Amino acid sequence: MEHIKISEGEYRLACIVWDNEPVPSGRLVELAAEKLGWKKSTTYTVLKKLVDRGVVKNENATVTARVPRADILRGESRDVVERTFGGSLPTFLTSFMSGRTLSDAEAEELKALIDQFRERGEGHG
Repeated sequence: MEHIKISEGEYRLACIVWDNEPVPSGRLVELAAEKLGWKKSTTYTVLKKLVDRGVVKNENATVTARVPRADILRGESRDVVERTFGGSLPTFLTSFMSGRTLSDAEAEELKALIDQFRERGEGHG
């Protein structure tokens, strides 16, 4: 699936949809006003952009997601690593971890993730 690029504002509204779906469009306007300080017109403008991009659908005044949050996050994080760190995950991690420490449990969890995604040679795994 091709990565769908969305703006920061679109992402923030999509998060409200993901957290509350199915959400009546009137309630979405209320939530955007509460959480983002947006006016009704702003919410509907951004909602239309999300509908046009295929991220959400608005049928019978009810808004639901068409693209899972994880898909958007995956694409966005890959874009950041590609754009900022030349696609190098080790360079990204080095920068991200600078000045931080890991607990033993966090280190073990990361090792398990690396093993899960490690490329296997011919005849392995």
